[in-house]
Amino acid sequence: MGMNRRNVEYVAAHNPRHLYPLVDNKLKTKLLAEQSGIAVPKLLGTLRYQHDVKQLHSQLLPHQKFVIKPAKGSGGKGILVIAEREHEIYFKPSEEAIDHEALERHVTNILSGLYSLSGTPDIVMIEAMVQAHPIFASYSFEGVPDIRVIIFRGYPVMAMLRLATHASDGKANLHQGAVGVGIDLATGKALHAVQHDRPIYQHPDTQQIFSDLQIPNWDQLLPLAAACYEVTGLGYLGVDIVIDKDRGPLILELNARPGLAIQMANGTGLTPRLAKINTLAGQHRNAEERAQLSKELFAQSSN
Repeated sequence: MGMNRRNVEYVAAHNPRHLYPLVDNKLKTKLLAEQSGIAVPKLLGTLRYQHDVKQLHSQLLPHQKFVIKPAKGSGGKGILVIAEREHEIYFKPSEEAIDHEALERHVTNILSGLYSLSGTPDIVMIEAMVQAHPIFASYSFEGVPDIRVIIFRGYPVMAMLRLATHASDGKANLHQGAVGVGIDLATGKALHAVQHDRPIYQHPDTQQIFSDLQIPNWDQLLPLAAACYEVTGLGYLGVDIVIDKDRGPLILELNARPGLAIQMANGTGLTPRLAKINTLAGQHRNAEERAQLSKELFAQSSN
């Protein structure tokens, strides 16, 4: 499926514009998910105005690890991951050090709207850093992997794992050089992998081969993604999930305009799968039932 078809037949047709703020603003998404009983990374604090920057030091003081992100950012822009600190020196997953003054400048840039979708003033979110499930230790470089699931009319239709690399600066963002690994919906096992839209068979930094990879908590993760349909009311949705070693699957972000690179990672197109889901219109199922049916419909042998 191409971008124009996605925009016209799926995004515009199934995502009412008045619902976009629910997912375009990560803070609203987090609060909405929490109200619906859906697990998300812990929110440590927020900064809403430039004069709040002076509170940054006190907000960060109790925390050794955290993530700073713009509420209205996209494509991973403006996200700063701090994996360790020593007094006023903060270390990114790459071990690059930055001082508190640099942190304040970054926060000021977020508040000014430098990374927001519309360029308007933004809100700074400070979140607890997710502790990745140990199975990913050899599959991701200096960062926490996430799983993107495309949900159409409440049904999971395609999934991929996004793995950080040295090139992506520890972020699981494909545009910045992360690896995308297609995932079999039936089993949670790896199918294909790409970096910069080119097929690869092992992680470029760790050299770990992808063919043995299977996502943990898959039977819990897929219904969680499907439940975001009821939470948002959006018919065509990208759900980003991380797997914490202690808390299990957590909803990281929701996206009303999910990208199409997931097709490259899976080695198959979205259009036939979306057409199958359209034939199910009017049949009422809960999130668990929809996830189970998607497993049956889109098993690797059904691609």
